[in-house]
Amino acid sequence: MEKVIIVEGLSDKKRVKNIISEPIEIICTNGTISLTRMDELIEELDGKDLYILVDADASGEKLRKQFKREFPLARHIYIDRTYKEVATAPYAHLASILLRANININSEFLKKG
Repeated sequence: MEKVIIVEGLSDKKRVKNIISEPIEIICTNGTISLTRMDELIEELDGKDLYILVDADASGEKLRKQFKREFPLARHIYIDRTYKEVATAPYAHLASILLRANININSEFLKKG
C-alpha cells in the first residue's frame, strides 16, 4: 500500500524527506487547509496508508483534529512537545518516531542530533 505523510510546511517536508528511505509522498498543508483542499485530499488519498505529522502547537492540533475527523484510519505521529515544530526537531528524534510508525529511515539519522 502506498504511504503518504501529511506535514504542515515546506521546511517540515524537506526535513522528513531527508530522513526517510522509502518512496513516500509528502503533502504540505501550509499550516491550514480549506474545505475544497480537504475534499480533494479525501479523493486523492483513498486507499492509501496515511500518516499525519504536524507541529506540537495550537495550529498543529487544529489540523490534527480535522484529519482525525476526515481520515479516522490515519496514523498520527507525534513529536515531543519540547521541540514544538517538526522543522526544528532533532533528526534523531524524528528518525526514531518515524521508525516506530513503521516508516523506513536512513539509519545514519538515528545517530545525528
